[in-house]
Amino acid sequence: MKEFAIGIDIGGTTTKFGIVNRKGEIIMQDRIPSNKHEVAEDFIVDLYNKLKPMIDSMGGKENFVGIGMGAPNGNFYSGTIEYAPNLKWKGIIPIADMMYKKFGLHTKLTNDANAAAMGEYIFGCTKGIKHFITITLGTGVGSGIVIDGKIVLGHDGFAGELGHIIIRPGGRQHKGTGALGSLEAYASATGVRETAIELLTQYPEQESLLRNYTINELTSEAVYDCAMQGDNIANEIFEFTGQILGESLANFIMFSSPEAIVLFGGLTKAGDLLLKPTRKAMEANLLPIFQNKVKLLFSELKEADAAILGASSLVWE
Repeated sequence: MKEFAIGIDIGGTTTKFGIVNRKGEIIMQDRIPSNKHEVAEDFIVDLYNKLKPMIDSMGGKENFVGIGMGAPNGNFYSGTIEYAPNLKWKGIIPIADMMYKKFGLHTKLTNDANAAAMGEYIFGCTKGIKHFITITLGTGVGSGIVIDGKIVLGHDGFAGELGHIIIRPGGRQHKGTGALGSLEAYASATGVRETAIELLTQYPEQESLLRNYTINELTSEAVYDCAMQGDNIANEIFEFTGQILGESLANFIMFSSPEAIVLFGGLTKAGDLLLKPTRKAMEANLLPIFQNKVKLLFSELKEADAAILGASSLVWE
């Protein structure tokens, strides 16, 4: 029996990957940049150069059942990444076939957020819960919807793109899609940075620790650091972000009535700075029959582990 699988999580900024055993333990893992390569072929070469020694150290590819991948706009049915707004590679990329040709291992692909949802379902805080939504708050906003214990894929494999739902019609432009007012334009790490720039410009006379950063240094982490020091503008940024995220979650709840919503990704490191305004706005925008029923949780899995584990679950026999 083959003992190992490879799980790969292609994010907008970083690709994380690991060797997973049948117990759901990540034996070893590493990462490479996602946005360094102009073409997917060069990305796969980099990935191969990192993974090959790891595969060899576990007895070679004969001990591996295959490779599972999660990627933005990953299509489970076709094994292709299609028009991913947060990746440099444009058009339709037959990534599963390309990986098989390079590695000689059976490869399956799904949407990155769906992979994370499956990781939560099998190994995380939603183990045993059959109705839940995962929301990834990273470079973008991803989502995985589980109903009756099954990922919602839709007829074409692209169901559940909650990050691109319009929450502020005519609002902020999403740089990747051109859409105006999508959730991802506000509630991602990128969106937090945009909000910071807007508020600092809007209130030029107001003192803020954020003014000590250059535009390039102004990240969601910088906003968090300043908020923890009591900075008013930084705290307002999280209030605003939580308001928009909470309103969106209320809409999602009234659609599928989940038992839980799980938040994970880099932005969740903000903890209660984000969670409190999110929960308040969520409950305030729900019909009474939905109020105080849905658990709002932070993932208990280490960052990226959910996506690596969920991706690897695609290929287990």
